[in-house]
Order: sequence, then C-alpha cells, then structure tokens
Amino acid sequence: MHFFDEIKTGGFADPSTLQGAFLFAVVFAFLAWLVGRTLRVAVQRMLAHDKHAHLDLMTVKFLAKLARYAVYVFAFAAYAHFIPALAGIGTASLTSIGMISLIVGFAAQNTLGNLIAGISLLLYRPFKLGDRLQVSAPAGLETGTVESLTLGYTLLKTDDNRRVVVPNSVMASQTNINLTTNDPRVICSVPIGISYDSDIEKARAILTQLAGRHPNAVKVCGCPVTQWGATGIVLTLDVWCADALTAITLKCDLLEQAIKCFAREGIGHPLPLTTVILKDDRRLDHPPAKSAAGENTP
Repeated sequence: MHFFDEIKTGGFADPSTLQGAFLFAVVFAFLAWLVGRTLRVAVQRMLAHDKHAHLDLMTVKFLAKLARYAVYVFAFAAYAHFIPALAGIGTASLTSIGMISLIVGFAAQNTLGNLIAGISLLLYRPFKLGDRLQVSAPAGLETGTVESLTLGYTLLKTDDNRRVVVPNSVMASQTNINLTTNDPRVICSVPIGISYDSDIEKARAILTQLAGRHPNAVKVCGCPVTQWGATGIVLTLDVWCADALTAITLKCDLLEQAIKCFAREGIGHPLPLTTVILKDDRRLDHPPAKSAAGENTP
C-alpha cells in the first residue's frame, strides 16, 4: 500500500483525528524550518564565494527572504490540504473565506504595498546597499547609508549611528537624493557672512587660500557674493570634494578656520545694529510760559 494511503487509513497516524493533525502540524513546521534554514545557508555560502561581487547583494538578500516566507506559506497550504477537516471547512465555506480574504486584503494593503514597492525598487534599482541617500523624514532631511532592504522597510544608517526606517512604499514614491553614484563628487558650498565695513576682496582671498590648503578640497570653484541684508553680506565658498562625507568635514573645518583668520585680519562679522533716535518733544507738547514782563520763559 502507498505511504499516504497508510497514513489516511491510520497506519501511522490518522490526520482526521486531533492527535494526527497536531503530529503533522509539527512535521510540516519542521520541514518548513529545515528548508528555510537550508536556503539561508545556501545564500550565505553563495555570497561568500562571490569574490568579484558579480551578485547584487541587496537583490539576493531580498529574494532569499521572500523565498523563505514563500516556503512557510506553501507548507501551511499543503498542511491545510492534507488535513481532511481543514479541507472540508475550506470546501464548505468558500463564501466566508472570500469575505475574510477581502477583509484581510483591505487591512494589509499597506503591508502588501510595501512588498510590491520593495520588488519595484529591486527592478528599477535607484540605489543599492552601501549607497548614501538623503530622504525626507518627519524630523526633516536625513542622510544615511543603505544598510538593508527588507520585505517592508528600507533601513538607513546615519552618520551618528542612528537607524532611519523608511517604508518601501515611501522610498518608491518620494524623491530621494542618491549621494553615491558613478561620479560621487559633490560641490561643498560654505556661506560665510562679513560686515559691510570689511574688505570683500581680502575676505575672499583668505577663504580661497584656506580651501586650497585643505586636504579634502579637490578644486576651488569660486567665492562670489550671494546675499546682502541688514547686518552684512554673505560670501559663498564653492569647493569640489571627492564625496558627500568629505564635504561635511571640509565645511566644518573651513567655518572654524575662517573665524580664526578673520579675527586676526580684522574682518568683521555681521552683527545686528540698532539705531535709536531720541527726540525732545517737550517744547511741542508744552509751549513756553510768559513771564510778568511778557517775555517767554523756557
């Protein structure tokens, strides 16, 4: 007699009984766990042997996670088909299952949207693992390195070691700035204000020399006047840098060095000035009184 026929006739365990259903639930769960673990180990070995980075790390990890979830779903579907009680319930209540599926679909539309958006991110490839992205967050702009792309979320690691978790649907719909491309060079713009009575050419020469001596500066583009206001004018120093990370270091260093050099060279900082005009209105409000002789007295 066939193996499955023995099972259904009670040779090993009867799946129509509670004991048999529990036994096969354990068996199917163990098999699903074993297949998922084998798949994970196989992916890890495949990535370890990929010395020349021919495989896309983000795509392989995403598909591996998707495959492991698919294994558990397939195991549950096979178990439900194998147990007569579950199969009978499914056949007898198709309408109820359809309604439940509709309700679950509406409740999980965000989750399904994140899954589909994650697949679209793999297809269009706007970024990969290790790229630096600038994204919009509730607290403002956040800049971080792509650490992982899961089935629902994209994880960014910021420079101060925080983790920004962005849903895949948001990553696929919003405008993201990829700071790591084929040409990672960026222009670092450093706005520095000086007072109106300062020598503009002298201040520009100082800033240009500071940028030219900095090790992170690739090329100095210029230092034009970009703004003037009530307190002073603003010179913006534009410098080419190798990448966005070195540009941050360059900007901080130039700001500190400019403050010290301006103090030595007599370049003033734009400080708010207030002009106060005092008017003596006493003569207008109180006309001078006349004396007994008829003369005006102050």
